[in-house]
Amino acid sequence: MFDWKMISSDSHVVEPPNLWTERMDRAFRDRGPRVVSEFDGDWWMIDGTRGNSFQGGAQVGKRFEHAEDLRPAARFSEVRPGAYQPAEFLRENEEDGIWGSVIYPTAGLQLYMVPDLPLLSACFRAYNDWLVDFCKAAPERFRGIALINVEDVDEAIRELTRARQRGLAGGMITVAPAEDRSYDHKMYEPFWAAAQDLDAPISLHVATNRPTPYSDTESNRTSRASLLANADYWVRVSLGHLILEGVFERYPRLRVGSAEHEIAWAPYFLDRLDYTYTQRARRAHWVRYRTDVLPSDFFRQNAFLSFQEDAMGIRDRALIGVDSLMWGSDYPHTESTFPRSRAILERILDGVPGEERRQITASNVARLYQFDAVAVG
Repeated sequence: MFDWKMISSDSHVVEPPNLWTERMDRAFRDRGPRVVSEFDGDWWMIDGTRGNSFQGGAQVGKRFEHAEDLRPAARFSEVRPGAYQPAEFLRENEEDGIWGSVIYPTAGLQLYMVPDLPLLSACFRAYNDWLVDFCKAAPERFRGIALINVEDVDEAIRELTRARQRGLAGGMITVAPAEDRSYDHKMYEPFWAAAQDLDAPISLHVATNRPTPYSDTESNRTSRASLLANADYWVRVSLGHLILEGVFERYPRLRVGSAEHEIAWAPYFLDRLDYTYTQRARRAHWVRYRTDVLPSDFFRQNAFLSFQEDAMGIRDRALIGVDSLMWGSDYPHTESTFPRSRAILERILDGVPGEERRQITASNVARLYQFDAVAVG
């Protein structure tokens, strides 16, 4: 039983078809995302490359009773209005027991596959402007996450600053940058400093990989099953670079976290970080911390993990650190716990003490994103 107002740390909007055609900078509008109708559904096209369809807003709840009917495409007309109308979003989530939501995109996730950096930045600015307007409908209950092109560091700082000034709560960067630009690269130092100064949590969300390569125009229509099943690989590498390179030591108020990679991988990840730091032969370029701390200490101080349905991870929550854990419903996506969030949470949090339940489903995310603590109480 949850006698407090829950907050979803990972919910989504489904972008309406006219978002980019109306809001893009005119210099890029002809190349921006637009919707095309095909025999099996409506699809996003970005600069001549196929993106995703609208199944992520049209099939929520179906997996519980008719999983055999799930399909990889849908029409926008099938998307539930709550996915793009704030009032309906609030109503449906209230019925599911959720008072507040941290909001991520849907089509915007796959925009990270766009290789052209100026075009990518223009797409992100247009989406961020739309999200600002969406969140204005209930600023005390919505926390929007801006899309940030961190590969252009100067642009990333400008856009994160603009987004925070306009009321968005944090930023999302690619979970998997190109190998020669991984997050142990010194090029990102000004961005980490800016995110810390702006008090902007930075998210590494599933399915935001940069292209490697971008030549297959059909690559976004389907996803290889093994890559989906092992999606936590990329977030582990990126968080590992940040921790072992000493980024969190240099920027102690910086918060960077995982969204929608679940959490059961974390105990082994932390064990391997500490083992590597203390037991392996040290290479000349490896960072040594200034104080007697371990990589796992920086993880628990600076990282956060958003999950939706991971009973194994909850079992090992003490090894991860309960202060780092935040539940999210993933509304309105196919994998969402909606409309059974309370029942699913009762199952996976069975036996968890009440105060830890409250941390995981409300107070941790409220503290990170500055929801009104009184309203959450």
